[in-house]
Amino acid sequence: MVTCHRRRTRWGWTIRKGQSEVWTTVKMAMVTPQALTRTVQDFLSEAAGAVVLENGSVAFDLAQSKYSISGEYNRCLLHLWSAERNSVRRVLEAEVKNGTLRLAVQRLGQARPSKLEICRERDRRSPTARRTARAAYEQKLRKTLERHLPDFKIVRLTSGVDLERSFGPVYARGLVRQGRTAFAFLGVNAQETQSSIDAALTFGILWLDVCRQAQAENVLVEGLKMFVPTGTSALVRERMANLNRDAAKWALYELDERHDALVEIDCADRGNVATRLVHSTDETAARQRFRESIVRVQEVLPNCEVAVLSAPEAVFRWRGLEFARARLGCITGSFRSVEEIVFGVGAEERILEIRNGDEFAELAQRLRDIRHPYGPRQHPLWRLRPERWLESLMVGDVSVVDQRLDSSCRYSQVPAFSASDRAMIDVLTATNAGRLAVVELKADEDIHLPLQGLDYWSRVEWHHARGEFPRFGYFEGRQLSSDKPLLFLVAPALHVHPATDTLLRYLSPEIEWEFVGIDERWREGVKVVFRKRPERSTRRGNEFPILAAS
Repeated sequence: MVTCHRRRTRWGWTIRKGQSEVWTTVKMAMVTPQALTRTVQDFLSEAAGAVVLENGSVAFDLAQSKYSISGEYNRCLLHLWSAERNSVRRVLEAEVKNGTLRLAVQRLGQARPSKLEICRERDRRSPTARRTARAAYEQKLRKTLERHLPDFKIVRLTSGVDLERSFGPVYARGLVRQGRTAFAFLGVNAQETQSSIDAALTFGILWLDVCRQAQAENVLVEGLKMFVPTGTSALVRERMANLNRDAAKWALYELDERHDALVEIDCADRGNVATRLVHSTDETAARQRFRESIVRVQEVLPNCEVAVLSAPEAVFRWRGLEFARARLGCITGSFRSVEEIVFGVGAEERILEIRNGDEFAELAQRLRDIRHPYGPRQHPLWRLRPERWLESLMVGDVSVVDQRLDSSCRYSQVPAFSASDRAMIDVLTATNAGRLAVVELKADEDIHLPLQGLDYWSRVEWHHARGEFPRFGYFEGRQLSSDKPLLFLVAPALHVHPATDTLLRYLSPEIEWEFVGIDERWREGVKVVFRKRPERSTRRGNEFPILAAS
């Protein structure tokens, strides 16, 4: 008689017969491949910047990678690929926990399952590791300040959480004082993500404001000193160069934690902006090139938006959400190109063929049924890409933002390459008088809206000052004004972050900006409910320019 011992694992029942050490995994009755496919699709559709971990290391970054999911032949197959690698895994189980999709997968040709994790959070350190690194950085920053600012006394240094003022534990912040003069300071350590480093100036300005309000009247908080890791200051420097120098003294340093070296970065020179412009595409020629694909897609989803990204690529969107692309692909073993359509939401991508035509039609039907102003608000397809949805309405009539703007002369999603990122300007347009205007949109509350708008404005201003827009094919036939561009910041009136007014006070007076609050029901039609502009009189010290509303 053989005695059987068994234990349940995530992958099934593991059975041992007698005293043998040979274990056999028997799969449990699991959900259907179609249900697994839908679970993975729903998670990945809202995880555009996620990372895929295999054996504890990053295998794919979905910001630069693509994927496809197939539920055919009674199997759920996940295909991931990038410029560096390509992999196919059969999904056996899926579980979403703490923002991570945990998959039990099987390599093709192998019997034993393995683990695959897809994490929305790019910083994969444990909470303990983060706290340890941040505490060590606090001490490093303290020693650096004592050595390089010997005449100043550190009054305060903390990285504690203060949700009321929007401060988290990522940034070490404090105040140094000498007599009646003081400076606020804020630093970020080298183990934080680049996005956290780029966002540091937002919180630095807010910390400066907090310090100014907290100090006695006889203490003048003159400005802000920022400390970022070596080689990461490019975007912060560009933004700091366009702040109001009459409102505060701004200083930026790169701190090498390993070698204990500190280098001050010059932010005064605005002429050295690390940015480049992409040539405008001949949209008429591109639409003619992809006329067959456009007809084919619009037969399935009439009235969808068609946008030309480049000469060999056009995209199809439904209320701002991209669901298909037409592109020129290469024929294997040949130098000839062939027109093809790929479809999917987010980083998902499948070539449209006869065998999956029904899936494409099903996706189009789901978009029609869900993505409309009165659709199910909790559905992922309804919530996805709200800024793009708002943009699609704005591009139709950009004059709703300001009557001066010319709706017949606008570009959406203009590539804005910079030193540390590849961003997209929501809408680039011009007034009837030929003055350039940057329109930055946010559909949800975002503390970084003012400085993101500032970032895009500075790039447009840099290229405009060098006369590059006409040379690169933009605003053809239009005489552009030599004036600096206008900046419009647009957001729903009840989704404006409380810190926005504070941040706007510190923008350079050279920037003519306007904050436009729109009705919360903007999906039914964009309506402006208030406007806010800066008063041009500014004062130095602990007092700030006033914002004028209309």
